[in-house]
Amino acid sequence: MTRVVVVDGNIDRAWKEFKVKFARSGVPSEVKKRKVYEKPGVKRARKKKEGIKNSRRRNKNRQKAS
Repeated sequence: MTRVVVVDGNIDRAWKEFKVKFARSGVPSEVKKRKVYEKPGVKRARKKKEGIKNSRRRNKNRQKAS
């Protein structure tokens, strides 16, 4: 569960912090994924595409570090 402490009665700051924590928790993307049925073949293709994207990103970051 996401919790945020309100400091000095600053609700706006707490609300902004809550939204960031909530987004990083992955709940909104999970809800979006579960909203519509995804056929197994489509799911595999999406996962493969994400894997390729992530590996390219990792390789790019490794080259920058070298």
